[in-house]
Amino acid sequence: MSGPAIGALVIAGMLALMVVRVPIAISMFVAGIGGYITISGLVPLLGYLKTSPYYQMSSYSLSVVPLFLLMGHLATHSGTSRALFNAANAVFGSLRGGLSIAAIGGCAMFGAICGSSLATAATMGQVALPEMKRHNYSDALATGTLAAGGTLGILIPPSVILVIYAILTEQNVAKMFLAAFVPGMLAAIGYMLAITVYVRINPEAGPAGKKLSRAEKRAALTGSAPAAGIFVIVIGGIYSGVFTPTEAAAFGVLGIGIIAVVNGMRWQGFKEAVTGTAMSAGMIYMILLGADIFNAFLTQTQLPQTLASIVAASAFPPTAILIMILLLYLALGCVMDALSMILLTIPIFFPVIGALDFGMSEEHTAIWFGIIILIVVEVGLITPPVGMNVFVINKLAGDVPISQTFRGILPFLVSDVIRVVLLVAFPVLTLFLLDLF
Repeated sequence: MSGPAIGALVIAGMLALMVVRVPIAISMFVAGIGGYITISGLVPLLGYLKTSPYYQMSSYSLSVVPLFLLMGHLATHSGTSRALFNAANAVFGSLRGGLSIAAIGGCAMFGAICGSSLATAATMGQVALPEMKRHNYSDALATGTLAAGGTLGILIPPSVILVIYAILTEQNVAKMFLAAFVPGMLAAIGYMLAITVYVRINPEAGPAGKKLSRAEKRAALTGSAPAAGIFVIVIGGIYSGVFTPTEAAAFGVLGIGIIAVVNGMRWQGFKEAVTGTAMSAGMIYMILLGADIFNAFLTQTQLPQTLASIVAASAFPPTAILIMILLLYLALGCVMDALSMILLTIPIFFPVIGALDFGMSEEHTAIWFGIIILIVVEVGLITPPVGMNVFVINKLAGDVPISQTFRGILPFLVSDVIRVVLLVAFPVLTLFLLDLF
């Protein structure tokens, strides 16, 4: 049996393990080790395990992951989410659907210091959902807004998923963050426009709130200033070259930690933040280790290179091949989480994309592809039957049927599709900041 055929067979076996709920890290370990032994034997596998996993886990770039995770957990315990929501509400709350628009704005700002979609959805949901219920917002709009807004957590930098993609494809983390900025802003604006259209068609779904006085607006905006300042310093420091991403993350942890203590976080909250960070980082590192072994096996099968050669020799234009890959990601997003999709598919699809000519440099193609994949993965967080963000918000809402939440998601899915089309058709939207800076 040829190497590519063995590779395809092992991938099928690994997916079967995932279907029966074997953790993805274990599935990758078993598939990678079994495939490696089949191709090369036990002794070469032991030689590989002796060196490569150590160098993979001791990478300086990976140190940014637990730091950004800790920053997000501290932000959750610091009261930052309420301050950011209040600031957005001061600007948009008096409009029809204003609380939903404010929730999107709050999610965008919180995501900028959190980097996790599930944490953004859960934290902002606890703050915004009671307010929208109190103002008689429809269940569909309220829960759909928060589920969709949570996806901004992995799109607006800093993003843990972007860091993982950059490590897998050997790209610069700071450039990935810079490229994600405009698509992230487009996502937030697109969601706000979706809400505006929704409440115009169905005015009762999102009634306007009371107009705040200038003093109330000033107080709300002032309350969000410390968190906004941390974001400006962290991201501005990365883009200006003052900080590396790891140094910026460490500074962010210090800043958010100070805000959390000032806002009343005590030892129990700190312990929960550190414990949550350790559990999340451990899970990510285990998956990365499994992915490293599995990717070493794939390299030996020559399956990615064979696929790249077949695609390069085909008559399909590069954009058509990209669209087929994106459609596959949408299908996977219905049954897999974001990190699993990135780790499983990038080693297979990245060489395929690298073999195509999109009229850009290799670096620009890699960065552009990464941002588009991140957006499509984000869509998977709100699509049935998995839709992790949907289930998180639905659990917080309590008595809202899951069908209502998925119905409320539809306008945001339309916005996502339009955004993906724009970014595929006009790569300059993703890349012009790279050229500018």
